[in-house]
Amino acid sequence: MKLERIVTFFSTLAIAQCALQIHASNIQLWPANGQKDVSPDSQLRVTFPSTPSIGKSGLIQVYDTANNILVDTLNFSIPFSPSPYGNGSTKANYTDKTRYQTNIVGGMDFYYFPIIIHDNIATINLHNNRLDYNRTYSVTIEPSVFSFSGGQNSTFPGLISNNSWVFSTKPSGPPPGTTTVSVSADGAADFSTVQGALDWAPINPRTRTTILIQDGTYEELIFFQYKSNIVICGTSSNKTRIGYPNNSAFNPPNRQGPSRRPAFSFRGVSDVQLSNFAITNYYRGQAEALLIDGVRVILDNMALNGSGDALTTYGTAYIVDTTLVGDGDTILGYGSVFWKRSTVVTTAGAVSWPRTSQNTHGHVFVDCTIIGKRGDSTFARLPDNTGGVLDNWPYAEVALIGTRTEGVVAQGWGPVQGVPFDSSHVKFWEYGTTDLRGRPVDYGRRLNISRQLAEEPTAYLDPAWVLGGWTPVVVA
Repeated sequence: MKLERIVTFFSTLAIAQCALQIHASNIQLWPANGQKDVSPDSQLRVTFPSTPSIGKSGLIQVYDTANNILVDTLNFSIPFSPSPYGNGSTKANYTDKTRYQTNIVGGMDFYYFPIIIHDNIATINLHNNRLDYNRTYSVTIEPSVFSFSGGQNSTFPGLISNNSWVFSTKPSGPPPGTTTVSVSADGAADFSTVQGALDWAPINPRTRTTILIQDGTYEELIFFQYKSNIVICGTSSNKTRIGYPNNSAFNPPNRQGPSRRPAFSFRGVSDVQLSNFAITNYYRGQAEALLIDGVRVILDNMALNGSGDALTTYGTAYIVDTTLVGDGDTILGYGSVFWKRSTVVTTAGAVSWPRTSQNTHGHVFVDCTIIGKRGDSTFARLPDNTGGVLDNWPYAEVALIGTRTEGVVAQGWGPVQGVPFDSSHVKFWEYGTTDLRGRPVDYGRRLNISRQLAEEPTAYLDPAWVLGGWTPVVVA
């Protein structure tokens, strides 16, 4: 017992001495040195007296103090991506053998930012699922990881001692049978990241799993797959914010597997609802805010902000009281989607590019608003994307019922291209389209393959008819 007390005393003394050194350097750490009950999914933060830059070399290393085993390493001599600013080629270069920073998110590999800096705060993103419950960890940071432009106190001494930054994780996670968990960026909830909560969520639970996200900004790349019966709910669509800088240049496609360019995406899911939060992709280009791949998906009171293909849909979805903003081809629609009381804004070009399969429905808008910011927008287009080798999307369907519009050209639809292309099955339909003041629009110059209905298509008002027999119910 005396030996244990002596060891504990000197360990506590070492942590206290390191805390004094950090304080003298005007550096603040989160979790604080010596902090306990930290969630294993937490992002680490270092607050400097001035804005740092990320160096081109150096290591951040995390050790389990019980056995001094190295559990994670971030090596800053490795580039973040083939296009770290998201402004390079959108095509994958399969001959590129360069090693890039990679993180496994939801079982799939993504290029990612191990550090993101805003003002004088550097957020460190360890590789997912490297930390565990009921463990104590030490973090070391080599001086070359951060640099400064000049001035007094403009060098980073590093955190090179094993006692410089030590914290302990929570004794355990949510107990078995838990159906509701919460997420808070300040570490006060069950999880500190949304991805951490999604990784924990059971694959196919008997009862619904609810993930409650508290107000705050969560800068993290989100992906999950093959899960069901989940409700992900924020506090409000303007105060609960999830986002990440990503696009097809930063994360070019793999030879196989789903798209890696969205800020938030999922595949192979069923009975998933997203409510009351915002998703933003901070990069431009082919950059979804959200990619949906599943059946019986509900979006309720969401705010989606992306660029090209800002929302991509597969499967079946019900979207209500939601706002979507994009930069053209704002909706890339493979799935069957019923839209209600929602708003779609595109900065230029076509609002949607429907890719509806035969014997399914496409996108149906009921009591919605569509706005083209530059005044040159169309509701949907079918460009020649096949080089004349294959047919276009001959069963494409977009139906507008009671839609308010602004900034849409007089022809309404198009262009429709492709050789050869039989457009006889295309359904570009409208009923009761008005301007934002409720005045009927002039259909006189509409694209010839589109159709303006004289009577309300009652079948299209039924979500179950559009969505293959599913009647969506929003979980409060």
